[in-house]
Amino acid sequence: PPPPPVRVGGNIKPPTKTKDVAPVYPAIAQSARVQGVVIIEATIGGDGRVQDARVLRSIPLLDAAALDAVKQWVFTPTTLNGQPVPVIMTVTVNFTLR
Repeated sequence: PPPPPVRVGGNIKPPTKTKDVAPVYPAIAQSARVQGVVIIEATIGGDGRVQDARVLRSIPLLDAAALDAVKQWVFTPTTLNGQPVPVIMTVTVNFTLR
C-alpha cells in the first residue's frame, strides 16, 4: 500500500511548484468587490500532483475558484529516504482586484 501522507516541516521540505494555474476571479465576486486570501490544505501525491484539497480559511465567493486552481497545480515529488511520498501542506490563494 502507498505510504500515508506526511506533513511538511522539520526534515520534510515543502515541494516546489512546477505548474502554476492562476485562479479565475468569479464575476460575482468582482462585482461585489470581494478580495482576500483563501487558505487551502492540499495533499500532494508522490507524483507531485494535487490529490486532495480542502478550504481552511474561507471566502465563500472565492473558495470554488481557489480549489479549482490548486487542484491543477503540479509540484516536484517530495522524497523521504529516497522514496517519493505524499505530503500535506498549506497553500494560499490571493485574490486582489485590479
